[in-house]
Amino acid sequence: LPACTQMIFVNRSLALGKIRCFGFDMDYTLAAYKSPAYEALAFQLLLELLVLCHPALILPLTVPPTPIHRGLLFNALYGNLLKVDAHGNVLLGAHGFTFLSEAEIWSFYPNKFIQRDDLQRFHILNTLFSLPETYLYACLVDFFSGCSHYTNCDTSYQHGNLFIETHTALCSLLQGCLKKTLEDFEKYVEKDPRLPILLGKMKEAGKVFLATNSSYNYTDAITTYLFSISEESAEASVRPWRSYFDLIVVDMQKPRFFAEGVVLRQVNMDSGKLRVGTYTGSHQHCAVYSGGSSDMVCELLGVQGKDILYIGDHIFGDILKSKKQQGWQTCLVVSESWELDIWAWEKERLEELKRPDTHLADIYQHMDESSCELQVINFTKREIQMPHESVMEQERASLDPASCLLSCSQRVPVPPLAFWGLT
Repeated sequence: LPACTQMIFVNRSLALGKIRCFGFDMDYTLAAYKSPAYEALAFQLLLELLVLCHPALILPLTVPPTPIHRGLLFNALYGNLLKVDAHGNVLLGAHGFTFLSEAEIWSFYPNKFIQRDDLQRFHILNTLFSLPETYLYACLVDFFSGCSHYTNCDTSYQHGNLFIETHTALCSLLQGCLKKTLEDFEKYVEKDPRLPILLGKMKEAGKVFLATNSSYNYTDAITTYLFSISEESAEASVRPWRSYFDLIVVDMQKPRFFAEGVVLRQVNMDSGKLRVGTYTGSHQHCAVYSGGSSDMVCELLGVQGKDILYIGDHIFGDILKSKKQQGWQTCLVVSESWELDIWAWEKERLEELKRPDTHLADIYQHMDESSCELQVINFTKREIQMPHESVMEQERASLDPASCLLSCSQRVPVPPLAFWGLT
């Protein structure tokens, strides 16, 4: 992996010495799925499900050649994929694989602005699990737009709602996708031998818990594979994966878990089924629980929200909800390598732009009424403006809408020791 994938970026100061408890999500955090093999599997399974509704028409669709961006919005009314900033301004749009012109964007979205919280019209595709779904929307819209068997209506295609059919199929296929994953761990799951070492050291410094939306049977299979050690370390391999955690919660139903939560039940680890009734007892070490809420986690572990550092990959379900509603400290795992590529490419350019700005600040700081440095100030301002204009022209010239919306460089699976993004 590139050296920069081992770096940690911080948005605020955090005293790790005050952290008493470390929490982990599992999917795309402890368990990193291999790209593009995993996305190709999910895409193929999606197609197989949709073929039941549209047998001869959907078969020609092919697996995407490269992964795509997450974080796009799908407009269920018009079938457009949109790239939107945090304020709701539409930056780019595509209908199938045809990019919308400036005039078309204005006609669809007056003032090039949308209400991001209008969840009936706009669906945010912001998880790594939604990458195949995003590409499939583009495929299907492109296909149906040019197919004489289907007519476009005010709210959907005449023979069914595209979003509902595809999203329902995605929810249904997860179990099939997980089953296929369990059949070939090496093909779909990254394994890092440093993982047991990391969690062992964390447990020496505080408490460690696992909180995942996945079921117990799937969690047990994945973590058993991740924590199995090579034959050279036979002694360490005897240690069961549950011993690395003080608390294990499955089926947690994020983001609901960080609000009102659901009923807390204990899991029978022999059968994988839930025990009858709500669990109300004290915490049992190495026991596995289902559901519950973030308040219950704090109560069972005997910690407060500020004592917890929670590490996950989903900026909404893992990071924002846990921070805003419970005050947990958070760490976001970002697996898109192109984010780090941009940071590395732009770092030197940003430093170049900052130098004359710093020089200008020094001049102003030492100015007085007798100073005759107006000419120097004007020259420095021009020096600041010229590189900035040059950078903007280069970016406009190299801007490729396709690279900004659908296709991107391959996602690098992130090892457990490559967390970054403390927030």
